Amino acid sequence: MSPKSKHRAPAAAPAAAPDETVQKKKVGYGGNDRSGWLALLPDSCLPYVQLARLSPPAGLCLIYFPHMFGILYAAILRKSPLSQVLSTSAMMLGGSFFVSNAIHIWNDLIDAPLDMLVERTSKRPIPRGAVSKPAALVFTATQTVGAAIFLWCLPYPLSQNVLYALPSMLTWTYYPWAKRHTSYPQLVLGFVLAWGIIMGSLAMGNVPFAIGPMGYGEKPRVDVSALCLFLASILWTMIYDTVYAHLDLKDDIKAGIKSLAVLYRDQTKSLLWRLLALMTALLIVGGRTSEMGIFYFVVAVGGTATSLGLLVAKVDLNNSESCWWWFSNGFWSVGGSVTAGLFAEYLYQRYQYVRS
Repeated sequence: MSPKSKHRAPAAAPAAAPDETVQKKKVGYGGNDRSGWLALLPDSCLPYVQLARLSPPAGLCLIYFPHMFGILYAAILRKSPLSQVLSTSAMMLGGSFFVSNAIHIWNDLIDAPLDMLVERTSKRPIPRGAVSKPAALVFTATQTVGAAIFLWCLPYPLSQNVLYALPSMLTWTYYPWAKRHTSYPQLVLGFVLAWGIIMGSLAMGNVPFAIGPMGYGEKPRVDVSALCLFLASILWTMIYDTVYAHLDLKDDIKAGIKSLAVLYRDQTKSLLWRLLALMTALLIVGGRTSEMGIFYFVVAVGGTATSLGLLVAKVDLNNSESCWWWFSNGFWSVGGSVTAGLFAEYLYQRYQYVRS
């Protein structure tokens, strides 16, 4: 043996498998982030900000987007002045902020036993013991009161506003248990998020449907175009949240947590394509029913179909990094497309109205 052979460099450690690397990075909306501005917070405050999921504000944006859809849709129908659109949008952003805080805290409070079984969520504030369950309950109650105050701001009697908000309140309350009871929690989530379209439309003084005590004295009716937008928004949620659910697929299967990702597994992409086709059809039918123009069809419908088509085609559902990237970036493009398309259509129709 030569002298040099006695001093060989140690063998390089084998490269981590792709799935191991992903797990180490703990990608995803885990609720335990402390980067960016969160690093400036005192340790006593940080767990509560994490619990409300204020950074990144993905949850807040996903709650607010449907409210904007409803505001802009109603503004198009009513040819509302821009000042009303802007003031109502600001008001609903405030309401969405408190709703987002309340439902994230409530969800984590009920989900704490399940979160402990999933690696990505096991270090959230409640499972790791940074926030007690009684403290979380008080916190979510204060945020619920904050959200409820905004019902006084709607242009109808408070009792009627509460009736219209009631389906959302009940569904948000039930949602944390949906993943225990059904393989379609994404449908439940889609319904409650899409309800923001109803509330946003009401905030502009437009009643999208009148049924029984929820009719403000009007005859029973349903706005078909608003219904199409509502159903399309449900399908949008089902698409992006199913991609999000693939982040924890293996842990969810072990823990017995139900979802469309668990139900379809390797067949998920086939499901997503069908949901996208139906969503696009609903947007088209809704636009034709309400006589929308080129801005709506090109920007809102075209932008949505293109953005979600890319997401479904490109996302690797077996790779957590890919799922997180397409979820966290894809909802901006879709929400932005629908908002921009409706806003452009509103500006054009408002201009034609004022001009005439």
